[in-house]
Amino acid sequence: MAHSVEALGQANDFPVVDLSGNVSGVVAEIAEACEKWGAFQVINHGLPLEVHAKFELAMKKFFAQPTEEKRKLRKDIDGGKPYDYGYEEFSKNVDDWKEVFDFPLEKQTSSTPISYDDNTQRELIHSWPQYPAEFREACTEYGQEMEKLSFRLMELIAMSLGLPRQRLNGFFKDHTSMGRLIHCPPCPTPQLALGTHEHTDVGALTILSQDEAGGLEAKRTFDGEWIPVKFVPNAYVINVGDMLEVWSNKKYVSLVHRAKVNSERERFSIPFFFNPAYYVVMEPVEELTNEQNPAKYRAFNWGKYYGSRKYGNFKNPDLDVLRLKHFRLKNPRLAWYVAYKSPNGFAIIQDIIKQ
Repeated sequence: MAHSVEALGQANDFPVVDLSGNVSGVVAEIAEACEKWGAFQVINHGLPLEVHAKFELAMKKFFAQPTEEKRKLRKDIDGGKPYDYGYEEFSKNVDDWKEVFDFPLEKQTSSTPISYDDNTQRELIHSWPQYPAEFREACTEYGQEMEKLSFRLMELIAMSLGLPRQRLNGFFKDHTSMGRLIHCPPCPTPQLALGTHEHTDVGALTILSQDEAGGLEAKRTFDGEWIPVKFVPNAYVINVGDMLEVWSNKKYVSLVHRAKVNSERERFSIPFFFNPAYYVVMEPVEELTNEQNPAKYRAFNWGKYYGSRKYGNFKNPDLDVLRLKHFRLKNPRLAWYVAYKSPNGFAIIQDIIKQ
């Protein structure tokens, strides 16, 4: 059961929601956790333990290979290959201490723009490793279970906002979700590095599995404190993403989080990013805005936003890449200034003029 806000503040306990509980109670707990934390953990979620165990074993076998073998599957963002193996990613323009393997769901054939002002549609390239032999099957099974859990969580979150249960489902008809395997080797100078630097996730929500090494830290929404997210066996951490912040008109705020490394043991984590279809136009849900609570974000295209963020993660630009703040309406003059200073500023300002 999730704790009260007072108890959270006193004990620094990250909220844990039991999905097998009474629906109305679960919805209330999710509402409190999303509003006060931007995240929560779930237990009794229904994902088969054997599916997770098979997937985790395949992941560890893959990362245990020699570096030259893994690099044969190296991703190439410019070449339309945003998935597969990578080790040169940036968070907040800072190099991360990690290696990753990204994979889409089997049924996805969509393409993504490479930046906010690029309308080119290209087929995305993805390759599966030959070793371990069970890798593709394990990833596929896990992705299917994650998809089921994502829709279940999104319906509970919609209800927590006072919306009909399936109100947000339509945005995911051709969803662009993806799985990620993360390996952080032991770091000789852990005080100078992070597995993943502080950031928010661009999609609707993220389902994360972390191992006993821990290291995940969440920036608590109601007071800005960094709180370690303790490892809970067979639990998943659920992060509010940028798109859920937009739909909720900032009632729920995208979680700022980071991951620490240490010098003694390696760390594995598995996030699943539940993302809308590329063609979805993002804006606050109409039912959640009125004269007293006007829209806090202008409309923008999800695919272009996602493409710009993903491309920027590998470019380490001098200026900040496109962020959710560029679309806020709270202070129009500031929004124009931020857009002007952005690497994609000209395209963003043109888009503002068209609306």
